[in-house]
Amino acid sequence: MKIRWRLRMAAAQREVWTGTELRRLLAEKAGLELSSASVSALFTKEPSQVKMTTLAALCTALECTPNDLIEVDTTPVERPVAPPRPVADVPTAVGSARGRSMPPL
Repeated sequence: MKIRWRLRMAAAQREVWTGTELRRLLAEKAGLELSSASVSALFTKEPSQVKMTTLAALCTALECTPNDLIEVDTTPVERPVAPPRPVADVPTAVGSARGRSMPPL
C-alpha cells in the first residue's frame, strides 16, 4: 500500500502557490491558526500523521475533499512464493521398532 500527500498539487490547482497564501486561507476560511513552520512542513513534506481537524481545515480552505489531498494505492503487494522446505530424513535406530536406541552397557 502506498500513500501520497498531494497538498501541493491540490493547492496549485486552486492557484495557491506559497505557504503564506495557504496559511492566510486557513485562518480566513477555516479559522485555523498554524505557525509558518507547520504550514511549510505540510506544504513541502509528506507528513507521517495529520490531525482530522487540520485535514478538515485544509479541505475547507482549499474547497476540496480529503481525496484531493491524500492518494491511497491499495494494490496488494505481491510476495515471492517461498520454495517448499525440504523434509529432513529422521534417522531410526537399528533393531528398535519404536525408534529408541538401547541403553549403554
